[in-house]
Amino acid sequence: MRKVLNGYYRFLQVALTVLMGLLLIPVTLQIVARYLGFIPRYIWTEEMARFCFIWVILVGSMIAVRDSTHFTVDLLPKPKTKRGEAAARMFVDFWILLTGLVFIIWGWPLVKFGLLQTSEMAELPMVLIYGAWPLAGFTWIVFLIEKYVDNIKIWRSES
Repeated sequence: MRKVLNGYYRFLQVALTVLMGLLLIPVTLQIVARYLGFIPRYIWTEEMARFCFIWVILVGSMIAVRDSTHFTVDLLPKPKTKRGEAAARMFVDFWILLTGLVFIIWGWPLVKFGLLQTSEMAELPMVLIYGAWPLAGFTWIVFLIEKYVDNIKIWRSES
């Protein structure tokens, strides 16, 4: 199972890189068109930049959950044992898991609504944008399950 998750994680890293590259295209067109009068000001570039930005944020958050580099704030005292560290990580991961459930539960109606809508300028189906939220929530939960398994092993080995 870990091989599958590693492959998915690598896919997300590549997707994030591609999305960042794609984000540069409409933003560059907007900037250049603003300063050079002979280049037309494309309206679709703002919409595409926004859509890429949404995906960049959510794919980045999926990667960050697996790396444990996102959502964590040091509010708890520093544990003195490995078992305490595992418990603290599971406590923080529990709250991320709840957030993932919120993204899935409230994101799913957005996906259904997005099936009926298209974007104004590019006329893309909005499901391509709204689908990012439940996908992020699902991915967070999958990566958190992997982390819980690791932390439970640490918890048990210390007892």
